[in-house]
Parts: sequence; C-alpha cells; structure tokens
Amino acid sequence: MSEVRAPSPALLADMAAKGIDAELSLAILGDYNAGLYDEVRPVQAEGVPPVDGASVVSLLDRGSLRYSAGAREARERLGDLGLSLPASVREVKGGALAEGARVPDGLVFDQAALREIGEALLGRTAYGVLNGGSATSYADSKKNQAFGQGVFEALKSSYDILAPLCEGEPKGLTPAYLESDGSPGASFLLLKMRARLLAARRVAARRAQARGQEAGGSFMPLFQMSSVSNDARLAEAYAAYRDHPFLAALSGELRLDAARWATGVQPMISAYTHSSEGRPRRVFDRAWGRADSALALPGGHGQCFRILAPVLRALRDAGARFAYIGNVDNLGYLPDPLEIAILALSGRGASFDFSLRTPMDVKGGILVATKGGGRTIADIGPAISFDEVRRLEAEGASILFNCAIGLFDLDFLAPRLDEIGRAIPVRFSDQDKDAGRYSQAEQVTWEVASILPDFIAFAVDKYDRFIAAKLLAETLLTSGAASGDPRVPPELAETSRKLEAALEAKLAGPYGLEHRGGKWVAKA
Repeated sequence: MSEVRAPSPALLADMAAKGIDAELSLAILGDYNAGLYDEVRPVQAEGVPPVDGASVVSLLDRGSLRYSAGAREARERLGDLGLSLPASVREVKGGALAEGARVPDGLVFDQAALREIGEALLGRTAYGVLNGGSATSYADSKKNQAFGQGVFEALKSSYDILAPLCEGEPKGLTPAYLESDGSPGASFLLLKMRARLLAARRVAARRAQARGQEAGGSFMPLFQMSSVSNDARLAEAYAAYRDHPFLAALSGELRLDAARWATGVQPMISAYTHSSEGRPRRVFDRAWGRADSALALPGGHGQCFRILAPVLRALRDAGARFAYIGNVDNLGYLPDPLEIAILALSGRGASFDFSLRTPMDVKGGILVATKGGGRTIADIGPAISFDEVRRLEAEGASILFNCAIGLFDLDFLAPRLDEIGRAIPVRFSDQDKDAGRYSQAEQVTWEVASILPDFIAFAVDKYDRFIAAKLLAETLLTSGAASGDPRVPPELAETSRKLEAALEAKLAGPYGLEHRGGKWVAKA
C-alpha cells in the first residue's frame, strides 16, 4: 500500500465534529491508494437496447398496453400472491402475442387487467426514498450554471429566493417548486406523504381492506435512507408534518400515520484530494479555503443496499412483497400499479424506469448495452462520459435516461442485499464547487443493474415519471421562473414548458392540490 500522510489531529477533530466516519473514510482511501479501485473503468457502451416488450417494456401508450406471459407461470405467480386472473385477461394457444413475441399457451394482460393486479398489490408495496446528505450540489452556484450563464442570469432573482432555503437542509425538505406568486412551494417529502395517503384513500374506496392494515401494519409502508448529518432534522420535520393541512385530515380519516418512516442511517465520509494533486490521495483538508477543514459527503446512494438491508428484510418479514426505491427529488416518482403488476407476472427481481433524454438531463444515468450482451445503467460522468452519450445520439440512438426509480421483488432482493452492497463499484470523481476542488468517492445506486441476472427496463413518459431536480435551476425552469425569457435557448425553453405543464398535472392529480390565489393548496 502506498504511504500517505495521516490526517492531523486538528483535521481528525474537524471530521468528528462534522459527523464524518473517519475509520470508513480512511479505509476507502487506503483501498484506493493500494490500487483496489484501479480496475473500475468507465462503461464501454456497445449501443442502446431496443424496446422488445420483454426486457424493455414501453409504457408510453398505456391505453394500448398489452403484456404477455406464459399461462402456467402467470397463474402460479398470481396464485403465490393470493390473486386470481382478472376477467379481461385473454388466453392464446401458441400464437403471436403483444410486441410480436411468441409464448406457448400464453396470456395477454391489457391495461385494465394489469391495473387490477397492481392495485391489489399496492398495499404490499413499500415506498422508499433516498435522502442522501444536505443539498450541496443542488443549490451550488457553480453547478447551477450548467445550462449556461444566460440561463442562470434569467433565473437569478428566483434562485436568490430558494437557494438560502436549501443551505444545510436535507434536499427532501427544500421547496419542490416555486409558487406562481414567487413564494416557496411545498417540500418534496411533504408531497410524497400526501400522495401516499391519497393512494390509500383511492384503494379504500374500492375495498375496505385498504382502510385497515396491510404490510407491516401500514398501507404502502414508508422507508428512507437518511444520513448522520440529516436524520435528526428529518425526524423533527416529520413530527411537525403530522399537523400539516396537506396530511392531518387525511391521516385521521384513514387511521394511517402520515409520517412513519422506517429508516436506515448512512454514515458520512470525507472528500479526498483532487486528481490534479496526484497519488497518493489524501483527505481533502482545505474546505472553503480553511486549513484542517474537511468536507462531509455521503458515499453515494449506492450504499442504500447495505444501509437499508435491515429495513428491507423487516418489511418483507412483515408482509411487504415489493419495494420501490427512488430519489427524493423526483415529483414523478410515485408507485405505479402497472409496473408492479408486470414485475409480479415477469418473475424477474427488479425493474427500472427510463425516459428519452432531454437537454435538461445532464446528471444521471442512461441504459446501455455492454459487451457480451449485458445491460447496465451508466452514470454520466462517473461511469460514462458526456462525449460518449453524444456519440451514441449522433449514431441515431434514442438515449433512455434513468429516472432514478427502481422496483424490487423483496423475495428476490432480501437474500442478496449483502452481496449487492459489496459488488456495486466505488467510483472517484473530481469536483469543482464552492467548497473547493476535491474528489468524491461514491457508489451509484443504479449500477446495481449491472450485477443483477436480469431486470425489466420500463420506457416511460418523462413528463409523467421524471419531473426531477438534480439542480435548483431545474426546479426553477420547471416552475416557469424564466418563461418567455430570450436568454433561455429554444430547445431548453420547450422542455421547460413541457415540464411546467407536467408539474401542474401532478400537483392537481396524484398530489391532490388546486391552484388558488397564486399558491397550490389542498383540494377542499
């Protein structure tokens, strides 16, 4: 192992004060300097997998959706879940099925049949969010100039309203949108808790079972990965949210705790020196230009499989069969009965959502085919360069961009959590932010796709499933903050207009709000 200067006592004290796990940070550093991660290379993409109705399933036209499955397997899988075949299921004998696939003695499930199955399983589907650390990259002034100086200037007045509200806060507690009167909107987490209650009410209207208890004593049980830096703040917010007008009345009506979250707490690790300083790397000790000042960072959301392992196993033991895992910053991330049904019928262990990449999709992952016929989700930057993405697009490929939504069968996932936690690659990436120039070590959640034996990729409508905000600038563009401003390029302006319409549809739909007096409020 290469020798490296040990952190000074002052730096170690600063790391402890900032909640950094020094032992874990130094272990990662030692492994890096010993060459353990030298074989972690950027993904070599061979192309983009086609929509085939089996491994890549299109949900873009839901009205004409048909999903095919073998008759014996489908009956067995539904029987295992305590369900029978819906009345609208069509059986064919060795004929051509949806998407041109041939399945002997097959069944064809239309949208109505899939929805019936998915809604029957909704209460047994846990709903999880990845909170990560504080909103450092999200509101960073340098990062928010990613769309160009002109765009940033067009957003500057609105940016100055929301950016201070993000400082030091968990991202999920920051405003998810800007109200039309210029004030901050509801937080990401508050909206997700309200959507879950409204889903319970809709199902309760169809069957009395949803008004009582399902998996783990709670319909669609909530779980999260927090961090040592934000767990206490999140708990404080949840206690206050129980009395919020968006939640209190619904919670009482349904006898369902609005803010009960099963939690796994992620440790923080230190930043490391920038690659320009060469090897061996050291702990970054000049944060914000101050001597012996460390920078606390999460080790990537990919640590969730290790951190959440006890939570996911407990949910499975309590009766949950499926679990969604998604980023807290995506207002399109809600449980989808059609996806749940298709995953249940497929017999696969996981599925992931993808949408066609737009000019705003500059931070995240894409679906690629790899050498040997495999598929993975390659994160732009840490795993695949933006130049490589542009090369694929120049060759005519329709890039499917990861929506940061994963659905897992807990019978498959729970026994494999330790193995998955060890197998996800650790990647180092250079950063240039307000805190300085440093490198960050992280595991990317969605690289789990590369180590799974198989998974379903859902091709979805971005404006339904991926109203995301990797940067505060995206939140502002989606909120219409620069609408009509000539400093916003035409293609970006068109995407922004579509996202603004999508945001309004979500707020008025699954989030159950209405627009009155320049603000979104709970429907009467």
